[in-house]
Amino acid sequence: MSYPTVYAFERVSPIHLVGNLGQSIQISIHSPSQYICTNREQIFPDWKNALSLWMAIVLQQARFELVETTPEIEAEKERLREKFMRFGCDVAFNLRDRNYQTDLVDPRTGYPLLSRPGKKNHDDTATVKALLHYAIVQNRCRVLVHPEWGTAVYPGILISEAPPSVLKWMIENIAPLHDWKLKELAADCAG
Repeated sequence: MSYPTVYAFERVSPIHLVGNLGQSIQISIHSPSQYICTNREQIFPDWKNALSLWMAIVLQQARFELVETTPEIEAEKERLREKFMRFGCDVAFNLRDRNYQTDLVDPRTGYPLLSRPGKKNHDDTATVKALLHYAIVQNRCRVLVHPEWGTAVYPGILISEAPPSVLKWMIENIAPLHDWKLKELAADCAG
């Protein structure tokens, strides 16, 4: 008798980092949300033949609550976007060098940065709500509410064919290049 192959989900605990300014960074790896599974070809058309798909949610703690539109808050959002894009590109290109299709979503536009854009853009906030169950404040823009940081949170999304353990390993190896240290190591160095 022939039995179907069963693939167990690789359980990967969240990665807790701290930046050189003392801000927290939280990264978690997930199977895609139902919305992504249903609309994959319209959001990520180059991914229709991907055998597996994993999403890394990168949450950066902002220096301010991100609910209003002021020059100071817009500058903070741009700083965090640039930090995510630099980090995400390093992770993506290193995984691509290992033959894992990988991309990141531009938080401003919702379109993949390294792949062909689809007919629909990706909604980072909706993905975080679906996968982490964080609340959203409906403002001019929708803003996440982190359980510890409140609305001082900036999301970014990486997608990859790399298995969770490989994705986690790459993230942990690239993070120090961007002055992001594992929270445990940063605490040990301070004390």
